Amino acid sequence: MSGVSGGYFLDTNIWLYAFLETEAGTSKQQIARSLIDREGVAVSTQVINEVCVNLIKKGLLDEAEIQQLVQDFYEGCQVIELSRQILMNASELRQRYNFSFWDSLIIACALEAGIDTLDSEDMQNGLIVSECLRIVNPFVEGESIIETEF
Repeated sequence: MSGVSGGYFLDTNIWLYAFLETEAGTSKQQIARSLIDREGVAVSTQVINEVCVNLIKKGLLDEAEIQQLVQDFYEGCQVIELSRQILMNASELRQRYNFSFWDSLIIACALEAGIDTLDSEDMQNGLIVSECLRIVNPFVEGESIIETEF
């Protein structure tokens, strides 16, 4: 594992709530924006790609704005780029926890960077992965911690 222990990894949905006006209301947007404003935020190139493709698909950003957004990610966050080791670790995570392919890559990136909290609306809230990474759904009140080790 490399990187600094601690910090927060933000899944794609958190970024999209922060950037998009949605019917889900402003509460999710406010929570997402407060998460993004924390110190120690990390993101993977996969998440950057997913955010950009969604913003382009919805016609919300042109290419100049996408380029600026990518710059902003690299200047404001720890960006974890995929490596052979991360791909191999993701495979092991899929075998051990039965994560989806894409979720396993995100989790492997967070573990590689030494992150201890992964904020995601789409993964199992409270799950502790490899005894060091906690998945948190920031939109759930009174979240429960599931201390499951496989």
